[in-house]
Amino acid sequence: MKTSIIKKMKEQGFKITPQRAAIIEVLADETLHHPGANDIYRQARKKTKRLGLSTVYATLNELCRLGIIKMLEFDKKENRYEGNINPHINLICKNCNRILDYNLPVSIDPKEFLKKSRFWVTDTRLEYYGYCRECRKK
Repeated sequence: MKTSIIKKMKEQGFKITPQRAAIIEVLADETLHHPGANDIYRQARKKTKRLGLSTVYATLNELCRLGIIKMLEFDKKENRYEGNINPHINLICKNCNRILDYNLPVSIDPKEFLKKSRFWVTDTRLEYYGYCRECRKK
């Protein structure tokens, strides 16, 4: 995912600064499940000390605007970011707040909706709330 993000940014004319590279590395880290901006900031600061929280937000906003990543907005908790922009289900643990991806076995083409319902689909998001395996063990 890291290479893909860098390639897309370069295609859009963006320089890959050490700060952006650190942010991209954190986003590509599969052990961090849909991190928030503060999580990304803390992890990226370990890679480059010359990084401000405003740079993290600016970079994340730009990546979202370009369609490279998605922002998951929530009412009662910090927004989270994900690099998987393919259709999938987000499994959200109500205890630890971890968000896991579950890939759909069959993809639904938004163009079908346009033809049949005359509704222009621009984005999709499907969430299931419950408890992850680790929290259920406790």
